[in-house]
Amino acid sequence: MTIHDVMDILGARLVWGEDYLEREVHTACGADMMSDVLAFVKDQSVLLTGLCNPQVIRTAEMMDIICIVFVRGKVPDEVMTELAKESHIVLLATDKQMFPACGMLYERGLRGGAAH
Repeated sequence: MTIHDVMDILGARLVWGEDYLEREVHTACGADMMSDVLAFVKDQSVLLTGLCNPQVIRTAEMMDIICIVFVRGKVPDEVMTELAKESHIVLLATDKQMFPACGMLYERGLRGGAAH
């Protein structure tokens, strides 16, 4: 699955990263607490979150996440977008709630990565 596929499945809007939409993704996670992402999630490709602050970008950068999907209509500000650009992290936004969004991706074959 590509980031473009994720965008289509979720009916998401592209915030930043048009040049990276064909990157492959194999796993995803959904979390609003970045400590959960750091503690339990390894080698994720897509992060779905309703948390909208620069810490999300910094956490994604540390965990090699290549795409962040902001759920519940959240949209990152210019500071967050600039941070994402520096790390080449694609930013998407959807009006969907987190649980249905995760379910839609799971239904289409995207799985969660196991914590080690």
